[in-house]
Amino acid sequence: MFRLWGKIFKDNRMVRDTVICIEEKDTRTHKIFRALDEICYEFDLSKPIWLNHTISEFQRHDKARFYQDNFVDSIDFDYLEIHIIEE
Repeated sequence: MFRLWGKIFKDNRMVRDTVICIEEKDTRTHKIFRALDEICYEFDLSKPIWLNHTISEFQRHDKARFYQDNFVDSIDFDYLEIHIIEE
């Protein structure tokens, strides 16, 4: 089972989180994008843009942070963090 944990941080505190589980057979990349879409839907956020440093961080650590630069709309938190907790 694939699980992606999404967390919203504001003022160095986690203010909201969710875990998305995907059991279907699919590629890892498709699971990541689908889980991120579900996280954004649950948090009522626009989908973030994967910038080069975001992609690099995720490839190295299975974890990424999305800051204001990653969003077209303004956000009222410091960053959205995602990371794989089970594959």
